[in-house]
Amino acid sequence: MTIEAQNISFAELMSGVRGKIEFDAPISKFTWFRTGGNADILFTPEDEDDLCFFLKRCPLDTPLMPLGVGSNLLIRDGGVEGVVIRLGKKFSQISVQGNFITAGVGAPDIAVANTALKNGLAGLEFLKGVPGTIGGALKMNAGAYGTEVKDIFQSATAVDRAGKIHHLMSNDVIFSYRHTDVPEDFIFIKAIFKGRLEEKIKIKKLMDKIADLREISQPLRTRTGGSTFKNPIGKYAWKLIDDAGCRGLTIGNVTVSEKHCNFLINAGDANSQNIEELGEEVRRRVMKSSGVELNWEIKRVGRKI
Repeated sequence: MTIEAQNISFAELMSGVRGKIEFDAPISKFTWFRTGGNADILFTPEDEDDLCFFLKRCPLDTPLMPLGVGSNLLIRDGGVEGVVIRLGKKFSQISVQGNFITAGVGAPDIAVANTALKNGLAGLEFLKGVPGTIGGALKMNAGAYGTEVKDIFQSATAVDRAGKIHHLMSNDVIFSYRHTDVPEDFIFIKAIFKGRLEEKIKIKKLMDKIADLREISQPLRTRTGGSTFKNPIGKYAWKLIDDAGCRGLTIGNVTVSEKHCNFLINAGDANSQNIEELGEEVRRRVMKSSGVELNWEIKRVGRKI
């Protein structure tokens, strides 16, 4: 069967879906690096029910990948097999009830922090320093400045590969460093976080401090994916990279940030292969210098060319 025939067959299978289905769709514009190939299929669901409807009809052997704003993601140049599910504005609602904030997975982390501030809820200030959306923050137990998602998490709603809804309470999820034990095929839809009442001026002071620290220490407003490597136990990735002489190291138009050397920057028309090659060279040099193996924090997905 030709690719065109496969697409027609898939479109017919999905008759009744209200969201947008696109074939061979560019998705690099949805990532911070602005690199990478196309998605075989890009699906933007209209709402939660539409997402479940789609999943119930999607063949179980079709790979699926949810996508937010792509802040911690490298799409390889050969594109992504199967379906990329883009959870956008329809999944970005934020509401507050008492000490609890409910946020859709498409809500930017910074928007959730600002909502907490407006409502005088402390404990979520660290989200000001976390790039991306709530969906990614949940999946990887994102953290910054001494606080992680696990510290504020109350519950979450997710949908599985078969389109079944699951409600997860705090004791249903095991959080660890940049990881949760939620099944890989679960797609988060929304989450509830708990804050504590505090004077807004105190909350704002801490958020301003976090914003200032980011401005000073990180290469903001560049095409980067955020922290490239996880911190090894008891060590800092940036320090190992710096000690290995990698600060400013460049391959093509990709460079290790001079400002924070755990950040890789697309300084021109680099492709994903260039970015991954530089990351692997950094890993090689750190291993040679310190004997420590760095593990990628940025998620690399898709086909290599």
